[in-house]
Amino acid sequence: MRGADLALARRIASFSAALLPAWALATVCLGGCSSDATNQPSSGAPTAAERAALSTLSAPTLPPPGPDASNRFADNAQAAALGQRFFFETAFSGKLLDGDDDGSDNTLGMQGQTGKVACAGCHVPSAGFLDNRTLGEEISLAAGWGRRRTPSLLNVGQVKLLMWDGRHDALYNQPFGPLESPVEMNSSRLFAAEQVFALYRADYETVFGALPPLDDSTRFPALDATLTGCQPSTVDPVPTCNGTEHGMPGDGAEFDGLSAADQDAVSEVIVNMGKALGAYERLLSCGPSRFDRWIAGDDSALSASEQRGAALFVGRGQCSTCHSGPYLSDQKFHNVGLQPGTVAVVFTDQGDQGAISGLAAAIADPLNTGGKFSDGDDQRLPTAVDDSLTGAFRTPSLRCEARRPSFMHTGQLKSLADVVTFFTRGGDAFGYPGTNELMPLDLSVQDQADLVAFLGAFEGPGPNASLSVPP
Repeated sequence: MRGADLALARRIASFSAALLPAWALATVCLGGCSSDATNQPSSGAPTAAERAALSTLSAPTLPPPGPDASNRFADNAQAAALGQRFFFETAFSGKLLDGDDDGSDNTLGMQGQTGKVACAGCHVPSAGFLDNRTLGEEISLAAGWGRRRTPSLLNVGQVKLLMWDGRHDALYNQPFGPLESPVEMNSSRLFAAEQVFALYRADYETVFGALPPLDDSTRFPALDATLTGCQPSTVDPVPTCNGTEHGMPGDGAEFDGLSAADQDAVSEVIVNMGKALGAYERLLSCGPSRFDRWIAGDDSALSASEQRGAALFVGRGQCSTCHSGPYLSDQKFHNVGLQPGTVAVVFTDQGDQGAISGLAAAIADPLNTGGKFSDGDDQRLPTAVDDSLTGAFRTPSLRCEARRPSFMHTGQLKSLADVVTFFTRGGDAFGYPGTNELMPLDLSVQDQADLVAFLGAFEGPGPNASLSVPP
């Protein structure tokens, strides 16, 4: 999609939104409901048993993230402060590659520009640390177009197996993914380590100790932002580099030419960057909600519709089967039978294998929590994967979910009403890998409206405002 096509798509989207009546935004049955569903009774307020089940979804005080055995700096205030600086830093990134990078408000800059992508570019603090910047608010455009929706970072400290597919098992190793992706930061660990040396040496060494002599070009070839990462053979890069790479394992160039000890030294700098980022990200919480006040005894905190939705959540809606615990996620992977739809005008994420490939990659990753860069292994990774994980994706938390502009790992559902309708019909009948775990639910139109209302009760104040800006 070229810049002119993108501009036309924006005008069409804006015009369509202007034509959409306000009542349509609140309609639950956007996918079409059977006539039988409209005749089903709605639940009443929660029974004592339902209230007891709902109480497991809250806590008198929401617990902070538990200990992270893999990161001895997880609760180090100096590490968190440095991680916050890293989070907003664009100097680690290479060239923007896609023709849709046209410098408009939906992009981070112009094709060919360097130093434009930071973590905050796709995890936008004002939007709950998710992406509401890109056209369609579905998938992200950084150096190129990703294929999955950027998840919120609120309460990410509660998560052990990260990403939609479990590809990373620690906050410290997750940054290697976006850093070395041609559609995200389009950079490399060697270049980023050299930038840490140039820009953050004193602060880094205060927390982590001495850096290797990354200014010694006889040992560490100097990379610049125009060469780091992927140099694709065509424009509009795909998520896997289709050209030469520079500064990362397998490049056949700068990184592979380092000694094994120097390769480890470079990787350790980025591991420590990840540990600092993890310490910061563990502070990003959605916070308590009206639902928590209601559980604590404030009966006025939820409306009658929301209370009916609460009963459905732990009852006929079967939501708490997967959205369990005080952070409303079992942290497992499930196939819900989603037929991929087109997002951002032209992208359809066909054939995504989900956790069966993501977890397998994490198990094989030398940077994982069982490897030499981890500060401890708490056995969070499974030892193997099986076919049940085909097409399965991690259960997202439902706290602060009402502010999300799109839903599912593809971002193709545009409202909570769409989501409830999708689960009510039992997912889609075809078009996805693996086996759909869902069955149709016996929910009326009113039931669905009540569930949508209840889901809005999990909204919280978000983290301290000081965490949402560069320090």
